Parts: sequence; C-alpha cells; structure tokens
Amino acid sequence: MNVEYINPFIEASQSVLKQIAGIDARLGNVYIKKSPYTGDNILIFVGLTGKIRGQAVFAMSKKVALIIASNMMGGKKLLDLDEISKSALSELTNMILGNTATILYNKGVGIEITPPSFLIGDNIQISPTKMKTICIPLLIEDNEQIEIHISVVE
Repeated sequence: MNVEYINPFIEASQSVLKQIAGIDARLGNVYIKKSPYTGDNILIFVGLTGKIRGQAVFAMSKKVALIIASNMMGGKKLLDLDEISKSALSELTNMILGNTATILYNKGVGIEITPPSFLIGDNIQISPTKMKTICIPLLIEDNEQIEIHISVVE
C-alpha cells in the first residue's frame, strides 16, 4: 500500500483524538498484519470505497474505549459502555475517517466511507479476503493503545 495513503489516517487520528477527546496519541511502529488476526474486545468497522477500496477497523480494549468515551463526555466516569458511549466512539471514527477523506481528497485521492459497525466480543477473528492489512498502533495514556487496521484491495 502506498505510504501516501497511510499518513492521512495517522494525521487525522491524532488530530481528532486530541481535539475531541483531549488525548495525545503517539505513533507506534506501523507494520503489516498477517491474516487472519484476532482483534481486541471492541472493534469498529468502516468500509472504504473509491480510489481506496477496503476497510478500516479501529480495535481497542474495553478499558481504552471507556477512557476515550469518558474524555469525549467531559470526563464523566464510565464503568460500562452504554448506547451513548458506543455512539460517541462510532462518531469518533466517523470524524477521523471524514478528516482522512478530506486530506486524501486534497491530494487527488477520492474516497467515501460507510457508516460504522460496532462489535463487542472476545477473540474476534478478522480475515480480510484478498487484502493486505497495515496496522497503525496509536499509543495513549497508561501505555494503552488503539490499533487502526487498514485493509485494502491491491
């Protein structure tokens, strides 16, 4: 996958997490993920169409999801993910990918995104068919992380 396509995902993620949740996300080591792979407890899937076709999967632990949702709701202490916090996290992915789409559009690469799908479970196995997956780890407080898996048709 073209590195020029990956950098907008990183830039938009860091920017939106800072603006919306007050979280400084540091970039970990980007790598290619082997398929199939197991995701964390919380997965948010968003489809990508246009010049880049595939999917973006935001993977995080429940602890990280609670930290982000709490920050988005003004620091309110959350003990569990209710419908409002799930909606907030889904909207965060919309904002990140909307910003990513804008950055790519300004570089001459048009993409569209689908509405997010929110999944909760243990040991969810993901098998992108005929796609390479790039993993973008974003490190946040307490050495926790969010992984963004970008899988695209070559």
